[in-house]
Amino acid sequence: MTVIEPDQRKSDGADKVSDVVLEQSVSRSAAPVDRAGALKRIALADRIFFQVTRAAAVIVLIILGGVIVSLVHGSLPSMKAFGFGFLTSQAWNPVLDNFGALPAVYGTMITSLIAMLIAVPVGLGVATFLTELCPHALRRPIGVAIELLAGIPSIIYGIWGLFVFAPFVQTHVQPALISAFADVPVLSAMFAGPPYGIGMLTAGFILAIMVLPFIASISRDVFETVPPVLKEAATGIGCTTWEMMRFVVLPYTRVGVIGGVMLGLGRALGETMAVTFVIGNAHKISPSLLAPGTTISATIANEFTEAVGDIYTSALIQLGLILFVITFIVLAIARYMLMRIERNAA
Repeated sequence: MTVIEPDQRKSDGADKVSDVVLEQSVSRSAAPVDRAGALKRIALADRIFFQVTRAAAVIVLIILGGVIVSLVHGSLPSMKAFGFGFLTSQAWNPVLDNFGALPAVYGTMITSLIAMLIAVPVGLGVATFLTELCPHALRRPIGVAIELLAGIPSIIYGIWGLFVFAPFVQTHVQPALISAFADVPVLSAMFAGPPYGIGMLTAGFILAIMVLPFIASISRDVFETVPPVLKEAATGIGCTTWEMMRFVVLPYTRVGVIGGVMLGLGRALGETMAVTFVIGNAHKISPSLLAPGTTISATIANEFTEAVGDIYTSALIQLGLILFVITFIVLAIARYMLMRIERNAA
């Protein structure tokens, strides 16, 4: 009788396991690789990905085309009734079905212009401070606070503007402007009339506060992309911070800055609720910035639910079409400017 030692049993078991593993590896290596099948699967996945992405792009174009078609179709009764005179008339009489878009277009352009004149320099100044002058411990809290302004609903801005900002403007700002420019030929007409508190100037201030976070955040982000070696070189030759920003940072980041400004302008052109609270909603054109006025979006928001009759509804839809065209023209001009800048840089 042969006695098998425990060590010998372990060695025999290990050998059997090794033989099994070896046989499996040999059989796997001997199996033919299905290269054609793998390539077919890769090509199928690539075709599916291509079709999905193309469908997404086509859906966006279809939605845009549907919006344009619906606006044009809804505007046809107003176009037939008023023609080109709709753009030049100041009338807005729902009783007589007599409508004109000029006061709303004028108010939209003026309030947006006021907003950009205030928000662009302030936003660039904030971005410059955060990237170049602000202590590092305060950069993140201030940046987060500015970005939080973009998340506040527009109706909150409107309520704050009506109950807090408008009384302040009526008491302190408008009387000072009226008295300061009373003897100046052109400015006396721009800042004339009783201080209502509400009006196009107040609406422009509210829009400036609303678009400021977009301009400041985007400008700060693009300012941070400037290579430090360029800033160090400007500082090394004796440039001040203003000269460095003027001749180095802004030329390097002008494409991004213009994009941020146009994003803010698009927000200002289409803003509805905040402007509706503080602009006064008067369908008339006044040379004074302190006088009440209206915008396209405010007119639509105020009167669409009260529109009775095809002409009234069609006039409001045509206002929406005009706002769409204005936004498209602004974006086209911005794109053209960016193309010119890129061509000159090349």
